[in-house]
Amino acid sequence: MSGNAVIEIQGVTKAYGEREVLGGIDLTLREHEAIALIGASGSGKSTLLRCIDLLVEIDDGDILLDGEVITDPSVNPVEVRRKLGFVFQAFNLFPHMSVIENVTLGSVRAQGAGKKEARERGRALLERFGLGGREDDKPDQLSGGQQQRVALCRALSVQPRALLLDEVTSALDPELVGDVLDAVRDLKQEGMTMIIATHEMSFAREVADEVAFLHEGKIIEQGSPEMILAEPERPETQKFLRRLLAAGRI
Repeated sequence: MSGNAVIEIQGVTKAYGEREVLGGIDLTLREHEAIALIGASGSGKSTLLRCIDLLVEIDDGDILLDGEVITDPSVNPVEVRRKLGFVFQAFNLFPHMSVIENVTLGSVRAQGAGKKEARERGRALLERFGLGGREDDKPDQLSGGQQQRVALCRALSVQPRALLLDEVTSALDPELVGDVLDAVRDLKQEGMTMIIATHEMSFAREVADEVAFLHEGKIIEQGSPEMILAEPERPETQKFLRRLLAAGRI
């Protein structure tokens, strides 16, 4: 795809003791592009997203955001996170706060937005994702799918350069998955720049511009959804997809 590079990952490595989690990752995410990261649990998908958001410190390599190296020790991680939206697998909402307080926290605290402006933006986001009227509820009053949509609204409230989505449906009951995926589909259609770690292959096929298959901490195959999901070249990718097919997940 053409377009300006938003996130560039160059030779990134990460190990925990003797265990190498990322073994030299190279990946470029361009404006309005969606890249799906696929691979077995433990292949490095979540760690890679956490490295981009500076929640995990890399051992070697560089990560750039809009052409600037963000993994230099002198860079303030808070400043970087103001430009990225991260949606976690387990929602990570504050249970003692209302829905609207959860959504506006980042834009008020991290970006210094006025409370009134932040609430107006937050209400508009909640309305858009089918949560109008739930502003004053606490997270435990919502279903898992609704909580994940609140988490998505929170990530969007900071008007991020890119969204990082970490297995956003894996903690949900199957009947709740569709609503969350529909919300992400809408964002893609509007041109949101995204990296999506997912086990939902049909969703990856539909939404992603590129699919990257991670195996033991390395991207060993990358290309269009049609190429990777229908005609993978690497035996590791073929085996992974066969296993999903046998489990009825494709």
